[in-house]
Amino acid sequence: MTRRYIYVILTYIIILFSVLLAAPLIELIFGIDIVLASIYWSVFSFAAGLIIILWIIKPDMQVRAHPDAAGVGGIIIWSVLGIIMALLAQGLAATIEMEVFGIDPGSENTQGIMNMARAVPLFVVLPAILAPILEEIIFRKIIFGSLYKKMNFFFAALISSLVFAVIHWDFLHILVYASMGFVFAFLYVQTKRILVPIIVHAGMNTLVVLVQYSLDPEEIQRQLDQLQFIFFGG
Repeated sequence: MTRRYIYVILTYIIILFSVLLAAPLIELIFGIDIVLASIYWSVFSFAAGLIIILWIIKPDMQVRAHPDAAGVGGIIIWSVLGIIMALLAQGLAATIEMEVFGIDPGSENTQGIMNMARAVPLFVVLPAILAPILEEIIFRKIIFGSLYKKMNFFFAALISSLVFAVIHWDFLHILVYASMGFVFAFLYVQTKRILVPIIVHAGMNTLVVLVQYSLDPEEIQRQLDQLQFIFFGG
């Protein structure tokens, strides 16, 4: 792993934990509720961190694309297929968690994101745009990409997907996060374009936000029951 990639990972870690210090300071200085302070700081820190990380990996962006890299048409096709694949993988993983492990399909991480989005609509840009770009650069381009040079796809995707799952602090649903990580890694290898998993990741997150906004809990449960019937026959 190159030195600049280490700098990228360190920057991401600072972004994640900076809220622990910044939010109380914002509350103290400006008298803003600490929850709102956390939301505003999270959006700011992810946006600023993205700019810094893109600057750090600027040499990567100047490198000529792989000869087999997908063109514009391929990017569009694989992005659409990727969203479908990610949805199916997520649905299958969630159903396995319910049927095999008895885990409630509700995600505290997703619910927390939606609560913050409802409190401050601006927060939506974080899960819909900022986080997918940062996470795909780190977990697919850097971590998976570095591992894939030393081992086969399965183990490289498994390790990077588990790290991706753990970083979301939602250990009950680690299978769901890992399944999406495998899909994103596959898309990266298939297209040789980090842009494709970024688009798919952003599309997935945006769909989740829209569904959470538009459906009540009973309707969401009905959809989950339909997935259970599809995969396990009732």
